[in-house]
Amino acid sequence: MAQYQITVDSQLLHQLFLGNSQDSGVAKLLESVLNQVLQAQATEQLGAEPYERTDERQAYRNGTYPHQLTTRVGTITLRVPRIRGGKFSTELFARYQLSEQALVLALMEMVVHGVSTRKVAQITEELCGTEFSKSTVSDLCKRLDPMVTAWNNRPLHASSFPFVIVDALYLKVREEGRVRSRGTLIGIGVNADGYREVLGVMLGDSESEASWSEFFGWLKSRGLKGVDLIVSDDHGGLVRAIRRNFQGVTWQRCQTHFMRNILDATPKSLQDEIHSRIRPIL
Repeated sequence: MAQYQITVDSQLLHQLFLGNSQDSGVAKLLESVLNQVLQAQATEQLGAEPYERTDERQAYRNGTYPHQLTTRVGTITLRVPRIRGGKFSTELFARYQLSEQALVLALMEMVVHGVSTRKVAQITEELCGTEFSKSTVSDLCKRLDPMVTAWNNRPLHASSFPFVIVDALYLKVREEGRVRSRGTLIGIGVNADGYREVLGVMLGDSESEASWSEFFGWLKSRGLKGVDLIVSDDHGGLVRAIRRNFQGVTWQRCQTHFMRNILDATPKSLQDEIHSRIRPIL
């Protein structure tokens, strides 16, 4: 392990022991020590001190750039050396980078489970003691996009799905600077072993026959096969798209939607009784 000679400013010690905030004094001391370590590592890699002329010199310093590091005692600013004609490398941030990756994964998991970016920002501020804006959380979670895209376009050839359930969910989507409602077409397959699997998700302008036909064509192009029964609500465009794209396949009306349609047309005082009578029939 390399050893470095570190000097401590007396004013920093005074601030550490006599200052109003002990954490602030520790942060300043830590910042000073780590900046000296970075300069010492730069000297090692260059083979020369600043302004020193030696035959062993590998390259030249080219100033520094600021790098903020969030620690348990506060946020400190490090001056990372630049090297002309080369690249400065340090293991100083390795532990921090691992912690940062763990934080990013935690942020992603919260978003996947439906936590809003505003709430995620509040949670991370409480946990880390530093502020994360909604835009920062959104930018971090953009790393999910390629993973979700790869999953949503995965091949389906490996299994047959005798039973398929399709439905649409309407979500608020931000597009071109404004929020609009978009239909999210969802397909769920049940394989021969009885396990359910989300086959794919696609945004559509509406639940039209054209949108559903595009969705079914996309699933088949990825290898959807062996379909015997499709369950959905009785939306006209959806039913026509099923019959056009899956000839000979049995269609069944979704019992949940059917029950909901019946109760919507039932007086509120009779809904519980009607529900209790229809459920055993289904």
